[in-house]
Amino acid sequence: MAAPKLLLVDGSSYLYRAFHALPPLTNSRGEPTGAVLGVVNMLNKLIKDEKPDRVAVVFDAPGRTFRDELFEQYKAHRPPMPDALRAQVQPLLDVVAAMGLPVLRIPGVEADDVIGTLAKRAVAGGFVVSISTGDKDIAQLVGPNIDLVNTMSGTRLDPEGVKAKFDVLPEQMVDYLALVGDASDNIPGVSGVGPKTAAKWLALYGSLDAIVEHAGEIAGKVGDNLRAELQTLELSRRLATIVTDVPIDAGPETLRAAPPNREALRALYATLEFRLLLKSLDDTGAVAPDRTAAAAATATTVAATATAAPTLGVSDLRRYETVTDRAALDAWLAKLAVAPLVSFDTETDDLNYLRARIVGLSFAVTPGEAAYVPVAHDYVGAPTQLERDAVLGALRTWLEDPARAKVGHHLKYDAHVLANHGIALAGQRYDSMLESYVLNSTASRHDMDSVAAKYLGIRTIHFEDVAGKGAKQIKFNQVDVARAAEYAAEDADVTLRLHRELWPRIEAVPALRTLYETIEQPLVDVLYRMERAGVLIDPGRLRTQSGELAQRMGEVQQAAHRAAGTPFNLESPKQLQEILFGRLAIPPMRKTPTGQPSTAEDVLEELALEHELPRLILEYRGLAKLKSTYTDKLPEQIEPSTGRIHTSYHQAVAATGRLSSSDPNLQNIPIRTPEGRRIRRAFIAPEGFVLVAADYSQIELRIMAHLSGDAALLSAFAQDRDVHRATAAEVLGLPEGAVTAEQRRSAKAINFGLIYGMSAFGLARQLGIGRADAQAYVDRYFERYPGVKRYMDETRALARERGYVETVFGRRLYLPDIRSSNPSQRQYAERSAINAPMQGTAADVIKRAMIDVDAWIRREQVRARLIMQVHDELVLEVAADAADPVTQELRDRMTGAGGSLRVPLKVDVGRGDNWDEAH
Repeated sequence: MAAPKLLLVDGSSYLYRAFHALPPLTNSRGEPTGAVLGVVNMLNKLIKDEKPDRVAVVFDAPGRTFRDELFEQYKAHRPPMPDALRAQVQPLLDVVAAMGLPVLRIPGVEADDVIGTLAKRAVAGGFVVSISTGDKDIAQLVGPNIDLVNTMSGTRLDPEGVKAKFDVLPEQMVDYLALVGDASDNIPGVSGVGPKTAAKWLALYGSLDAIVEHAGEIAGKVGDNLRAELQTLELSRRLATIVTDVPIDAGPETLRAAPPNREALRALYATLEFRLLLKSLDDTGAVAPDRTAAAAATATTVAATATAAPTLGVSDLRRYETVTDRAALDAWLAKLAVAPLVSFDTETDDLNYLRARIVGLSFAVTPGEAAYVPVAHDYVGAPTQLERDAVLGALRTWLEDPARAKVGHHLKYDAHVLANHGIALAGQRYDSMLESYVLNSTASRHDMDSVAAKYLGIRTIHFEDVAGKGAKQIKFNQVDVARAAEYAAEDADVTLRLHRELWPRIEAVPALRTLYETIEQPLVDVLYRMERAGVLIDPGRLRTQSGELAQRMGEVQQAAHRAAGTPFNLESPKQLQEILFGRLAIPPMRKTPTGQPSTAEDVLEELALEHELPRLILEYRGLAKLKSTYTDKLPEQIEPSTGRIHTSYHQAVAATGRLSSSDPNLQNIPIRTPEGRRIRRAFIAPEGFVLVAADYSQIELRIMAHLSGDAALLSAFAQDRDVHRATAAEVLGLPEGAVTAEQRRSAKAINFGLIYGMSAFGLARQLGIGRADAQAYVDRYFERYPGVKRYMDETRALARERGYVETVFGRRLYLPDIRSSNPSQRQYAERSAINAPMQGTAADVIKRAMIDVDAWIRREQVRARLIMQVHDELVLEVAADAADPVTQELRDRMTGAGGSLRVPLKVDVGRGDNWDEAH
């Protein structure tokens, strides 16, 4: 029987060779893709030709290695990685993982060392090994049962092949490299010693040690150089030696290829615009799966972090148990009692967190070992299960114990579900959804399926896989128990694996760990209480307003018909196109992808400056949105059991760290229109209470003053001056008392416009002035506020260098397009680089305030509770007789949430019987 074959691919070598050997290629967005395509094609060919039993693709991990510690100048002469190549590293890692190929990136060593370690282990374990690389250094590993494959040249080197190519034996390669040196790695070598001289010396003396012993016998200039540089030879040898004892959890047996994740590949190939690969995907797949264990295999990914040891992704062996008797439950209770951390999840019959009831619970204490406890599957023929109340009763002590650490994925939902059964979940130590979000908010979506694909390289069982889709989707209590157990146990297992993958990466960046531990995780309980409390609304007031909105919409419709000269459907883009650009002959400003004149909102806003009909259409659309989204819908969203509406707050959506909300979305109720303010009047306080609203004033401008350190801005805020009036006075050279309302408006547009990246052209449009005048405004602004200009320039440069910007509290905001060759994408990323630290810091500040205010309310047992967070505003329900002290304490705690900001924060606080009065 033939020995099993392990194929080790030097992914870093592949990437560099593909980048430099192939012509540049970009997709339609200007993103470089040629190196990724080259590597994928080489991998597909290699797997097809080699037909390995085990395989791994090994990449260099970011950061320093032990060689950098040995020699500070190691690789110092190597130019930095080109931006166009750096931009392709992560897409390639994503594609390789989706192909089903195990990926290894081990910090502190190079890919060669990982390959060397695995190759030696494999041979010792009875494998034959082929290493695919273009790197001559790896020739030192060639020996019995190890050969080299060069896909690009089509050559294969065994020991005889190494001798024929380099004129030295594989076991002499390290000495050969030490003598010759390596200019690209900056390994010193011996001056004047080239390949021929090194091979001649090794043939004559046999080894580097023998050459050193006979150094006095070697004549000529090259002999002088050898003797003069003997002290560096050992360093050169150590730098050239591939380490073969790297501590790696992955072994040859674990490196099985998985069936390709076709869904992920299809999405990646579509983004990269690899049309031929997309076309062939369904026919040929991406990689031949392991011949012996394809059915059970799943891709293995080892993560690279600055400090953490690598952890394997989902292994082939999954010990998933379905718990249906008390003895099995007791055994798991014993495991939970002693486990330092338990991954926990609930399965329910409803997504609405107030109505959901538990169908089953799953747990994992070690990777690969998980259990599902079904308690309420009630389809015809369902097996006997433990009774739900009995299971929850047995688990209550563990669930409510804050000392028993738990990890979940979106545990806030599970806390709600358990509360529906009278259990107060405690000990929520980690949340893999939030870990993914804190680590990189833009790397992927943060649902479990997306995060598992991103960081573990696996396709999890999706809910639709077990419950169906669309109208045919069944509730989880109707799902077959065996299939449900596989899905639910995997949820707990994958969550634990994700935590082990993500948390070391966060720990490696102290600011991110602090952000997670002091802001994001503590905020979960605050948001849970806010969601649970809900908000009281007046449905009668909203229904009255719906009628009034409908009447006004009818009036606007009639006016639009008169302006058009004919009746038409205002909600039909096609009819609107025909009226605007046909009947009225208004020149189109922009076309849709199908070539039709655009009627998008920003186009209509521009046309509305000169034409009546676009203005009426915009008004009609605004009224229709208010009616359908709020005045009609909010009364329908009142929860019968509480008589209140209960939004869902989302921490892991907005890239900048801001919270968002849904069902209903409270963030988008307009405040600048009379209609929007009337909707806020329907948000009311219960009898004996008032609403108190506290809003940060100009917080992002204050953060800009802190970040830029501009003396004039800092002074204006320190003196509590009207910053817009102060800006107008500075820019126009006037006393503040002489600034007109119009001049203040222009200054406000500059203040806010510049921090959002507005150009002189955009400012001209907003102010209705010439572009030259707008540019003059901008120029004078930067003359008077040079610190702001300096901050913007430095931030853009730093973002291009690092690929991310940071908030004051250490939140990282990645900008994947900051080095894009597409000008529009790059410019948008540059604008984001300026704005994101301000928006993100503002988000961090209000989260800190929420945590502090909530803790104070609970500690002092104040008759008040947080019920809403909207942008820079907090809304509380406060007992009427406690409103005065709460107002003052609220203002103090919110202003104190800025921490070490160099500018004072200002908070406007109001109160009233409804939200509009309080604001």
